[in-house]
Amino acid sequence: MLKLALLPTLCLALWAAPSWAQSTPAETAPPAAVADAPAPEQILVVGQKPGPGMWKISKGDHVLWVFGTYAPLPKKMEWRSQQVEAVIGRSQEYLAPPGATASPGFFKGLTLLPSLIGIRKNPDGAQLRDLMPPEEYARWTELKTKYMPNNRDAERERPIFAAQALARAARKQADLDNDEAVRNRIQELIKKNKLKTTNSVVDLPMDNAGAMLKNFKKTPLNDVACLSKTMATLETDIAEASARANAWARGNLDEMRKLDFVEREQACFSSVFDSAVFDNEPAFRNMRSLMRQKWLAAAENALATNTSTFALMTIKDILDPNGVIPALAAKGYRVEEPD
Repeated sequence: MLKLALLPTLCLALWAAPSWAQSTPAETAPPAAVADAPAPEQILVVGQKPGPGMWKISKGDHVLWVFGTYAPLPKKMEWRSQQVEAVIGRSQEYLAPPGATASPGFFKGLTLLPSLIGIRKNPDGAQLRDLMPPEEYARWTELKTKYMPNNRDAERERPIFAAQALARAARKQADLDNDEAVRNRIQELIKKNKLKTTNSVVDLPMDNAGAMLKNFKKTPLNDVACLSKTMATLETDIAEASARANAWARGNLDEMRKLDFVEREQACFSSVFDSAVFDNEPAFRNMRSLMRQKWLAAAENALATNTSTFALMTIKDILDPNGVIPALAAKGYRVEEPD
């Protein structure tokens, strides 16, 4: 069945997909001048790395092992974890990361294709210079020149999409990638060991997809902060990518805790889902809560049923103080962090 890249899936991609822009702590100052920023350091994470340990959630002799992925990682990095392989080998079930989907179906999707034209652009033909403070626009101009000089469309795009394009271009220039290699390796192991797979996916309603698309195209978003937060940490993220990837590869949890996973995400996510576009769509506004509830239900069922279960999440979600790991602890399950 055809799944079109409609508004909801575009917005979901900005939030739910593994993102390299896991920013530095809020107190870290951005570079004083982009033009004088040092060149990205050589990425040294090559060869096989063990990856971090796993969170152990247990009730009696039933255990749920949660492995955390991280991005960005160097493209040449090879990953293998004997510990993960051993856990998958003795597990009965795999819990996929929480997610959401929004698909209108094949025939309805075809009728919505014309509505997708111009979905990334600002309403009323506005350009970024019209929306951003002069100093922020000057920074944008310098970063755009450095990382995507040939992208002519970004000037007319909404700040949230410009931020996405800028981060993607900077990552590509620094030879950084997402965590796909790690996830692919884990999927191979799950298939090899024939684990039952449980997906905690929330199906978002698409009955009013046409109206949502029209509203989105004409509704201004408070998303300048999303682009500003992205720009403020961009150069630091690139320069420190090697150290952070090494911290993940060594399982240095203390170093991972220094990263601020919240500020940029909140600025970008809230600009979309707290807007008037979703005033009449509570499922979209409550998407994160619904995803969390569905995954928790699957985790509790797995803990009641299996002696061993393996789960995959991003480090960002694992370390979230309002996330599923603290929620399981609050329900009385024993939670042990990796050594």
